[in-house]
Amino acid sequence: MSAAVIVPADGSFLSRLDRALFRFETSLALLGGLAVAALMLLAVVSVGGRSILNQPLPGYVDWIEQAMPLIAFLGLAYCQRLGGHIRMDVVVRLLRGRALWAAEFVSVCLMLVLMVVLVWGSWSHFDRSFDWAAPLWSRDSSLDIRLPLWPAKLLAPIGFTVLGLRLVLQLWAYGRAFVTGTSAPVAVPPAEDSAAAAAHEAEAVVANGNEDRR
Repeated sequence: MSAAVIVPADGSFLSRLDRALFRFETSLALLGGLAVAALMLLAVVSVGGRSILNQPLPGYVDWIEQAMPLIAFLGLAYCQRLGGHIRMDVVVRLLRGRALWAAEFVSVCLMLVLMVVLVWGSWSHFDRSFDWAAPLWSRDSSLDIRLPLWPAKLLAPIGFTVLGLRLVLQLWAYGRAFVTGTSAPVAVPPAEDSAAAAAHEAEAVVANGNEDRR
């Protein structure tokens, strides 16, 4: 799904929590976008320095390594809220009503279990790198300009934790939808077939094209 998807909302406590978390998720996704822009600028500086001054940017690969977790992890929850992650829904798309909400509840529950494991594992990986008594609080560093690696390693448990919070809200939403039998639960992306999803993608492309012409 694209960002053109409108997630249903109402005045309930669940919906208010969803919108508050979405604002935070949007801020994290913006940081990831800024990291992409920063890498583009670093590439220009490095290539320009090599071509003009015969001196590329020192530690260019090290900075890329530091920025990649920003791009990879901080947008996970944002994408989940909009239903943008790749999924196999050949069977699920055939379901309707409570059967659909039950299937979504089970799949989100499995995702949440995986996120708990990943948070635990990634935090352990960060903890092995971080040391208050070490220089720059780091037990390890990059190969070229010796950047501490713990800030990049910390981004993984942060991203997985925010995604876990999003999954908890979606469990609540799907459970509520199963109990009430509603056709449009709040705080989760609407169920769409392939044609509707393609139409949303086309609308997003057209909207982006109109903005670029302005």
